Amino acid sequence: MSQVLRFAPALGDWVRLHLVQGEAPSALVDAMQSQGMALAAAKAIVDAFCHALREGKALPVDHVVWQEASEALQVQRAFPMLARGPMLRVPGRDVRVLARVAPIDLAVLADVMDADECAALIDMARPRLRPSTLVDPLTGRDVVSAQRVSLGMFFRLEENALVARLDQRFAALMGLPVAHGEGLQVLHYPTGAGSSPHFDFLVPSNEANRASIARSGQRVRTMVTYLNDVPAGGETVFPALGCAVTPRRGHAVCFADCDAAGEPDPASLHASQAVESSHGADRSEKWVVTKWMRARPFQSAPA
Repeated sequence: MSQVLRFAPALGDWVRLHLVQGEAPSALVDAMQSQGMALAAAKAIVDAFCHALREGKALPVDHVVWQEASEALQVQRAFPMLARGPMLRVPGRDVRVLARVAPIDLAVLADVMDADECAALIDMARPRLRPSTLVDPLTGRDVVSAQRVSLGMFFRLEENALVARLDQRFAALMGLPVAHGEGLQVLHYPTGAGSSPHFDFLVPSNEANRASIARSGQRVRTMVTYLNDVPAGGETVFPALGCAVTPRRGHAVCFADCDAAGEPDPASLHASQAVESSHGADRSEKWVVTKWMRARPFQSAPA
């Protein structure tokens, strides 16, 4: 069964313009819902534009034919998947794909950063490290927690030449505009430190998270890049997927935090195994830089 969904041509122009500019389809659906349009109708309109742009066909003008069983109007992925193939090419760098894991669009990448970049980022981050925090799900406040025994800091988006280069590289790898990225977070795990299983998407259980989602959309993708080799321990573990990623300098694990419809995906649950001493060494450590991408351009909380 099908029905004709009519809309003002001005709405079609708005949808086309924002899609061409790289706006996430889910963000357009959210905006249309906020103006009183039903979710199913908003998705059908945006999906029709996505399909036409992808197939090089004529764009809708003032209506779409909504067929619930139509492959053409199935819900499209709300944000880009990682490019296919064994190599991801971004400006100035070829990044090898070592492994892919379904069903959350996860990939293990090599050559994301070189040794000099890793060392320089650690040197810049070290004097700014503070005890890492987690967002309290009830209050939305950042609190020091036993779930994450590490030190961390944030760079501002494109704060300096190296950070800008990495912000641009990571965004290109994840297929989203630089403006959708939060500032880089560097974490340092000393011997014995790790993190308990957690999600990177924001749970809308408190006002602070709801306000952040309203400003910038949900976190849709995470990239964790390892800045040093870890002799033992420190693996990034995905319990729901039954896999673990061994930290190697310059390598990264990149994964979707949301499913194809843009909804938080519980399969993205992950943890950092404790760093272990090895080969008679008294101490070891792990350094990582994390990049989170939002569904819409990131806006920090008002001061």
